[in-house]
Amino acid sequence: MQKKWDQARLKALQSDAGENIESYRDQDQPKALEQFTGKMKALLLADISMLEFMPEYLPLALYGRVQFPPKAKLAWAKWLGSNVQPDWDEFKVSVAFNNADLPLVKAVRAQSEEQLIEACAVVYLLDNPLPRGGRHADDDYELRDEDDEDGEDADADYHGGDGEEDDQDMYDEVRF
Repeated sequence: MQKKWDQARLKALQSDAGENIESYRDQDQPKALEQFTGKMKALLLADISMLEFMPEYLPLALYGRVQFPPKAKLAWAKWLGSNVQPDWDEFKVSVAFNNADLPLVKAVRAQSEEQLIEACAVVYLLDNPLPRGGRHADDDYELRDEDDEDGEDADADYHGGDGEEDDQDMYDEVRF
C-alpha cells in the first residue's frame, strides 16, 4: 500500500523554505542564495541529527541542487496531485543529485529515506507549484486555515471582481 503525503507538513516546509529562499535572492548579490544553501548543506553534514528539530534545513540545502528530468516531473506532479508518496525505487530514478551533494544525500537516507523524499517533494513544489485544482477538494479543505475565510472570494476576485485598482494587495500572498 502506498503511503500518503503529510500535506500540512509539506505546505509548512514549502512555506518556510520559500521565505528563506526569497530573502536570499538578491540581484546585487547573485551568489547569496547559493552560499546560503551551501551553508545549510555544511551544517547538516556536520550534524545530521539537526533534521529532527529543523526539517526545513534539508529542502534549503537541496534547493537548486536537485534535478528533475522532464519525464520525472510528470511523475512528481502525479504523486503530489494524487497525494501518493513514491516508494524508494520510484523516487531514486526521479531525481538527479550533483556528485558534490551525495555525502549529504547518503547521510539523510541513512537516517530517513522518507525525509529525503519529502525534502525533494518540497524542492519540486518550490519551482513547480501545483495548480489549485491539482489536489482533491477534500485535501484542499484540510489544508485551509480556520481563519482563512476568503477561499471562494479569492477565486472570484481573481476571475473578475470589481476591477478596483486598490485590490492589488490581495495578490501578495498566493496559496497553493
